[in-house]
Amino acid sequence: MTAGALITGLLAAALAGMPLIATAQHKQIDVGKREYDANCAVCHGAAGRGDGPYGPLPFSVPDLTQLARRNNGVFPFQRVYETIDGTLVVKAHGTRDMPIWGRDYRVQADDHDIDGPYGREVYVRSRILALTEYIYRLQAK
Repeated sequence: MTAGALITGLLAAALAGMPLIATAQHKQIDVGKREYDANCAVCHGAAGRGDGPYGPLPFSVPDLTQLARRNNGVFPFQRVYETIDGTLVVKAHGTRDMPIWGRDYRVQADDHDIDGPYGREVYVRSRILALTEYIYRLQAK
């Protein structure tokens, strides 16, 4: 192998790896925070304390940072998930003042033509799980 061929090969390998290096340097996207900021912060506030810019509302907006504390120190993961999904009707929500994000996510999955036997459901569940996990991270310590 000639020196020119070796240099050309190394240069080609370096150029091929550039997109991987660039991707690795980008900041990871926090899907849960993005979902929260887009769908929840307007009522619950940026920090989850119930003080969003839509206040005062004709109903009380709960402080999401206190969910674990109000549940004997255990984050009520299933209840939060089902509240977001819309399968759990919460008395405090009355006539469903809170939007059912699970329904909205299903519509978005249809709009994006997410196919496959489980594609639509995976899309919906992953967004709800990311949002639920982010609310878990908001809990007061």
